[in-house]
Amino acid sequence: MSLLGESLALQGYSVLAIRLFAHGTRYQDMRRARWQDWIANLEDGWHILNGETRPVIIVGFSLGGSLALYFAAHFPVQAVISIAAPHHLPKDPRLPFLKIMSFFIPYLYSSKPPVWFDQSERHRHIRYPNDSTRALAEVHEFLSHLQVALPKVTAPALLIYSKNDPTVTAREQHMEKFAQAIRSPIKQTMILEQSGHILPLDAQRGVVIQACLDFIQQVLSGHES
Repeated sequence: MSLLGESLALQGYSVLAIRLFAHGTRYQDMRRARWQDWIANLEDGWHILNGETRPVIIVGFSLGGSLALYFAAHFPVQAVISIAAPHHLPKDPRLPFLKIMSFFIPYLYSSKPPVWFDQSERHRHIRYPNDSTRALAEVHEFLSHLQVALPKVTAPALLIYSKNDPTVTAREQHMEKFAQAIRSPIKQTMILEQSGHILPLDAQRGVVIQACLDFIQQVLSGHES
C-alpha cells in the first residue's frame, strides 16, 4: 500500500498509513493480536486525521480492505476503497476450532508464495514465513462480525479485485457479496486480470492507483460518473 499512499500524497492529499498491530514486525507477535486491536488502530488514525471535522476516505488492501468496510459501517467516512478484501475465509472444517488449535499448533507454515505478474515492486511487500493459528481465528471471527455490519455501509464504495487472485479468489465471489450487502448509493467495482493478490504492487498497480484517484476526485466533487 505504500506506493498507493505515496501516489495519493503526490496529488496533494493528506495520507496516513496505518500499521496494524503485529503487522510488519515479527510473525510471533501475531499470536497476541485480536481483531479489536486492528479496529482500534483505524480509530486512532481517524482521530489523528480529525475525522470529526475533515472528510476522511479510508482505503484498505486485503484484510485492510475488510477492516475498511467494517470501519465505514461504524464511523462517518466520506468514502471507502476496498482492494482484494476477503468477505469470508475458504471453507475448512477446522475453522470453528482454530482458537483451541492455537494452544497446540501455534503456527502454520505459509502456503505457496504470492503470485506475481510483475515483481519489480515486490521488495515493498512484507510476508511472514509462518501464519499464526490464533490470528487466523481472529480473522475468521472478525469476518463474521463484518458480514453482519455490511448493511450499515452507506458511504460511496469502490471495490477492486483480480480475476487471477489465488488468495481471495474470484470463484468465491467476495466482490459480489460485498456489493450486494452494502447500501452505498454509489458502488463501483473493478476486476483486473494481469495481477495476483498484491494488487497495489503488481503489474496493474498503475490502474489501481488511477482508479483510486478518479474515485476520490469523483466523491470529493460530489458527482457520480
